[in-house]
Amino acid sequence: MRGLALLAVMLSLAPIAKAQEAPIDAWTLRKCALYAKATEDALAALGPEGLSPQFLEENRAFIASGCVGHVRICAQTAQDYAFADLLTMMTMNEGMASTFVPFGCDN
Repeated sequence: MRGLALLAVMLSLAPIAKAQEAPIDAWTLRKCALYAKATEDALAALGPEGLSPQFLEENRAFIASGCVGHVRICAQTAQDYAFADLLTMMTMNEGMASTFVPFGCDN
């Protein structure tokens, strides 16, 4: 439930949809809450040491967007990769596709 509370606060701080965009459905909201909780759990398990500040900030921004932003967060350090791998596995265990997570590099 803590993940839902975190998501509610984050969503109240940042607009998530423009007037012309479709509203966010219940499953998208649920996925984002699960992702926010998984992020907390992964940080608790791995610790923040070795995670690049940009990587963490872009991940926070993805959650603040309601997990609907078209973002590609590129891991830079070994710990970034470990965090991204863990979050991908955690979200897949919750029934989300591996394409849900925002990780990838454009180069």
